[in-house]
Amino acid sequence: MFGAGASRKILVMQILFTFVQALGLSSLLSLGIGAAVNVIGIPFLTQLSQERYIYSLLIIIITRELGPLLGAFIIISRSATAIATEMAGMVISHEVEAYISVGVDPIEHLASPRFLGVTISMFLLNIFFSLFGLAGSFLVAQLFNAMPAGIYFGNLLEALTLPDLVVSVLKSIVFGVIISLTAIIRGLSVDRASTEIPVAGLKAVGSAFGGCVLADILLSALYYMML
Repeated sequence: MFGAGASRKILVMQILFTFVQALGLSSLLSLGIGAAVNVIGIPFLTQLSQERYIYSLLIIIITRELGPLLGAFIIISRSATAIATEMAGMVISHEVEAYISVGVDPIEHLASPRFLGVTISMFLLNIFFSLFGLAGSFLVAQLFNAMPAGIYFGNLLEALTLPDLVVSVLKSIVFGVIISLTAIIRGLSVDRASTEIPVAGLKAVGSAFGGCVLADILLSALYYMML
């Protein structure tokens, strides 16, 4: 795939659509969540004289749990539908058959770039979600207890453990695989009726949502079992 210019172009365009164009919405959402955690968490923890746990709470909510899952939901709503309907349209219009007839592998040329593009985008979006979420929490924290950025982010790094980081990265990769495979399979599974194109998109979204939620539960349970 990397040797074919057309496939590389599809890969780049998929990352552009799935990651770059979704970065604005993801950043805004993560900033809001980071701010909300501090607005709700700091007063509550202050009443219990446990303010130091706000950093662990931020890592758990933003980096380990909501970051990968909300990033997956954003990609599902944008890319899963787009990929499934696009692939279904290619099947209905006999474009896939045309590729096969001229000796081009449709899996290599059509499916692989989209699979890699979505998976890479999910990984990158998760990283930026965590960064913007923690940055948003810092801005709101200044209203409660102003402190230098170095101290605040130093405390966050102390609260961040290797298992937290591994689970977050693993979730993002697994979610990317689930979303991309589900969208591709649903898109290629249509028959010959054009009315199946929107149905394929809806099925891709539903299956991807269910798969990601189930994977999130299993990975979180595995994390707590290994502690």
